[in-house]
Amino acid sequence: MNMLVDGEWRTDAGEYTDDDGSFERQETTFRDRVRDEPDARFQPESGRYHLYVSYACPWAHRTLIVRALKGLEDAISVSVVDPYRDDDGWQFTPEKDGCTPDHVHGADYLRELYVRADPDATCRVTVPVLWDREEGTIVNNESKEIMRMLDTEFDEQATRDADLYPEGYREDVDRIIDEIYEPINNGVYRAGFATKQDPYDEAVDDLFDALDHWDDVLADQRYLAGDRLTEADIAMFTTLVRFDNVYHTHFMCNVQYVREYDNLWPYLRDLYQTGAPDSETGTETETETRPASSVARTVDMDHINEHYYTTHPDVNPHRIVARGPDLDFEAPHDRDELPGAPPSALVSATADD
Repeated sequence: MNMLVDGEWRTDAGEYTDDDGSFERQETTFRDRVRDEPDARFQPESGRYHLYVSYACPWAHRTLIVRALKGLEDAISVSVVDPYRDDDGWQFTPEKDGCTPDHVHGADYLRELYVRADPDATCRVTVPVLWDREEGTIVNNESKEIMRMLDTEFDEQATRDADLYPEGYREDVDRIIDEIYEPINNGVYRAGFATKQDPYDEAVDDLFDALDHWDDVLADQRYLAGDRLTEADIAMFTTLVRFDNVYHTHFMCNVQYVREYDNLWPYLRDLYQTGAPDSETGTETETETRPASSVARTVDMDHINEHYYTTHPDVNPHRIVARGPDLDFEAPHDRDELPGAPPSALVSATADD
């Protein structure tokens, strides 16, 4: 495991798995909050915060989607790391397609930001990172919490009225996010990084039991929490959109493709096509060739494929990038025949009129 130990970068700091061969995910380190309250240390302000992400990472991807759907592109700037992560960790390679420099500090590696925030940091260096320009520190590096902050605390800075944590749904949203985390979001990693048969079998059983369950749920409702697009759908989307390309093959989650599910596959396309008519705004890495919808513009399958197939030599020692599949996420989905719709501010830019 590569991580910071007392502020020093170490490449021999331990293993990702326990003695039983089961994958263990470490807790994130920085857990402060932006709050829209007069006495809050970190208050929502346009231009104050900067987001460090990887297009390849499903956890960082969550925050990019909420930023896009809320219309926070001008309020919260972004730097994008290289999808390839070697022993030096996440790095900035602005010469590479889709990547940017560190716009705040000009750092070469993301770990430099962690040491700026805490010179004695002992932790893994992960994305996403929400950085506060005013205090010069990391506010938070937990994706679920950053997603919630962007959704609920920046309404005055947002250009779209897209509430992804609506009143009347919040208990269900929190429950669903928790329910899908271990078997699905983390389950693909539990399968892929398992080093013994039993923990792998357990992870795969949990994963496909959960996918089967939610496929059944989505037969009668458009979204996970019913008739409203919520944060729970964003948390599910970032795993599903990677599934057939990388998790099915690279992480041996090969019982079934997502595209073979009657409801999860059209549900995935529905989410991919969720956007707004004015969604041409975005990060400097987005080009005219990117799809029009807000969610689609956050998906970079080239970065996803390169990261997974080249960054885990224990799983794929020759670092050969699998060629397929080439999925049509923009195909009609017919999910709009079910009750519910995205918030009015997110009328799809790609769905048939």
